[in-house]
Amino acid sequence: MGKVISLVNQKGGVGKTTTSINLSASLGVLGKKVLLIDLDPQGNTTTGVGINKGEITRSISDVLAEDCTVREAMIRTKYDNLYVLPATINLAGIEYELENKGTAENSFRKGDQLKKCIEDVREEFDYIIIDCPPSLSKIATNALAASNSVIIPVQCEFFALEGITQLLKTIMIAQKTLNPTLDIEGVLLTMLDSRTNLGFEVVEDIRSFFKEKVYNTIIPRLVKLTEAPSHGEPIIVYDPKSRGSEAYLNLAKEVIERNGNEQQS
Repeated sequence: MGKVISLVNQKGGVGKTTTSINLSASLGVLGKKVLLIDLDPQGNTTTGVGINKGEITRSISDVLAEDCTVREAMIRTKYDNLYVLPATINLAGIEYELENKGTAENSFRKGDQLKKCIEDVREEFDYIIIDCPPSLSKIATNALAASNSVIIPVQCEFFALEGITQLLKTIMIAQKTLNPTLDIEGVLLTMLDSRTNLGFEVVEDIRSFFKEKVYNTIIPRLVKLTEAPSHGEPIIVYDPKSRGSEAYLNLAKEVIERNGNEQQS
């Protein structure tokens, strides 16, 4: 049964989509079969793995609207063991549809749609990675309800902890109301500028706050990492010998190792 991990942070620009793409691709290179779900109406994850949105006939919004299955909408990418469930701008209207359906049908639970949709394919994958929108919306709540755990990317900047308290409250609410087994998989430090002392001070602050939940791997701030998605390639393909490629491979190894330890305990 595949493990479902959501990448969440209501702040934009923290490396969430970059991490969704590159962690998924790195897990694939390490032999794990991965389904990457784009749950952001901007669809940056979709284009970041080389999918032309103009050619998409079915997407995550069709799945949530119950117009098709995950299996019918997912696309096999050209990268090792990596499949994507794409998003288009149509996803922006799905919250309104779910809200109306919840009002019209007493038995309808607005937070359960994604969980029910992916249940049929979980056994086909080792990992299902969900790139959530930069908000605490009902779509993000759907992801939390469907997930075993969350990864929280945190940018190494002065306001790094701003908003984290609210995010943790949202996770606790999801645990109480939708998903009592939801766990924090890990906290990932991103966009570290090694030329400044501030970045390392933030690293220490985050490690003090989250302790052993923080991954050893830190993602550096690199131009190559920002360039790769515009070419529709993960960093491991775009620049396989770069520090960014090495960092995401190390992160994937940590994720696999932590899950191996969980299964043994």
